Amino acid sequence: MGAYLFVHFKEKRTPDGEQVYFGVSQDGYHWEEVNNGHPVLWSYFGDKGVRDHTIIRTENNEFIIMATDLSLSYGMLNQYNDSWAEIGRNGSKSLVLWRSKDLINWERQELIKLGDKELGCLWAPDIIYDSIEKDYIIHWSSSYSRNNFTNKAIFYSRTIDFHSFTKPEILYNKEDSGVIDSAMYEEDGLYYLFVKSEGAPDNIILLTSKHITGPFKRMENFDQSMAHLESGVYEAPTAVKADDGRWCLFLDYYGTGAEGQGYVPFIADKLASAHFIRSESSFSFPYGFKHGTILNITNEEYKRLKNYHKKPSEY
Repeated sequence: MGAYLFVHFKEKRTPDGEQVYFGVSQDGYHWEEVNNGHPVLWSYFGDKGVRDHTIIRTENNEFIIMATDLSLSYGMLNQYNDSWAEIGRNGSKSLVLWRSKDLINWERQELIKLGDKELGCLWAPDIIYDSIEKDYIIHWSSSYSRNNFTNKAIFYSRTIDFHSFTKPEILYNKEDSGVIDSAMYEEDGLYYLFVKSEGAPDNIILLTSKHITGPFKRMENFDQSMAHLESGVYEAPTAVKADDGRWCLFLDYYGTGAEGQGYVPFIADKLASAHFIRSESSFSFPYGFKHGTILNITNEEYKRLKNYHKKPSEY
């Protein structure tokens, strides 16, 4: 029986919110803060803030964190002229990356440039291991020049070592709206891709494929699980298979002020069923986790993180 690490940021209007925070859990349902609720890592390069975190344990037991290179606290009223459209088209063409062997000591922050003039800002990376090709797929959302930087699509790049990367290709493109915030999981040899659809519906949708790079087919029965949700206020799906065998899906609720935002949980027996039940009473969070990813960790790693405290001088 293991434990869980949730890597996330906080929705604050000050620069400390858009940094790297850790939460831990022994069962996937009840979560605790790490480092007294203070950041574990701080972004000093690029936009000097990070959002939309993902984490993976590689096949050689290295931990990789990647995130969107963006600080609204510093940039929204500065270089981006208070415009989401300006960010989407002219925001960072890089993703932020950190490496570690033990979740405590992290190497120097890196900026991984995966975009070019054909892509807008790179948003919300996620990583999945391809057990067939023996490499990793990083996928994210971007607007792109071929549609005049309007609707976003999900792009991907392959890497074997997180040092060299293939040229981005489209993983999934929804014809009638943009899509963002992709999260992919494998179950029984099939791949399941959660994305936030920006229209028709303005909500989370679930897709499936026999192949890790698609083509993906929409699972319309998942729409029934989402039908009761208010449109346009949920994003950033992330999921984990708990020790009891059930899948926990978390949707980031942003339909209120910063203090009221955070993840709303759902439970399903199988991804293949696409039947998720809203289950707030089964979960607890110390504060509002924002747009992150969950990693299975060992009990030893859990104890190490629980005892982790970082002095201000150590940033």
